[in-house]
Amino acid sequence: MRKKIAAGNWKMNMTLEEGKKLAGEICDMISKRPLKTMKANPGVIFFTPFIHLVEISKIIRGLEGVYVGAQNCYSKPSGAYTGEVSAPMIRSAGATHVLIGHSERRNLFDEHNKMLAAKASIAIENGLKVVFCCGESLGERENKKHFDVVEQQLKEGLFWMDEESFSNIIIAYEPVWAIGTGITATPVQAGEMHTLIRKLISEKFGEKIAENCTILYGGSCNSKNAQELFQQKNVDGGLIGGASLKAGDFFKIIQSF
Repeated sequence: MRKKIAAGNWKMNMTLEEGKKLAGEICDMISKRPLKTMKANPGVIFFTPFIHLVEISKIIRGLEGVYVGAQNCYSKPSGAYTGEVSAPMIRSAGATHVLIGHSERRNLFDEHNKMLAAKASIAIENGLKVVFCCGESLGERENKKHFDVVEQQLKEGLFWMDEESFSNIIIAYEPVWAIGTGITATPVQAGEMHTLIRKLISEKFGEKIAENCTILYGGSCNSKNAQELFQQKNVDGGLIGGASLKAGDFFKIIQSF
């Protein structure tokens, strides 16, 4: 059975002390109701700014099913790339996951599929699990190109991999028009895109691998709509933005499974 996951993307929020406090509060809640006692036995990932990785990895130590990840990594292992952070650095800081291809990285920093493929490759080479984001803009959906856009993002960003490498991939579908807007894709919209994504994986890697691949929904997912979204057959959890910055709200999302 594929893993259910609630992943919190803190984006560029939280000072170090604020982040430690937030993670500590959520972990205290999980300690009182361990993930393994919940019906779906979900996993939890904190995607934090780089400065938090070492400290948050200490806070989660010993909590089964709780992980910390970086929000990005560079496509080279080391070198004269001032301001960048490499996959080996991320791994050495205690992280186990990395977020690749978030729409904000694609749109604000011009990250294209070829670049994201290189980032995913170096991350996997260094023992990191990759949460790979895909999704369409409002104009692309209105022009009925949303399926084609997501298919191209997956084919160019991920489908060059062999089966062993792809086993380290979690996919997050995030319609760009729903991120930070308060507008959420309807359960039907989310469900149909997740179904397409699983179909594309099956065509490339086979049905068994497709059925084992976790696919998350991201885009104004919160404690009020999470349960309905997570009930969709091919939605395996959420990549949560703003709601992950409030301990109580994020824990409610974890419980939504």
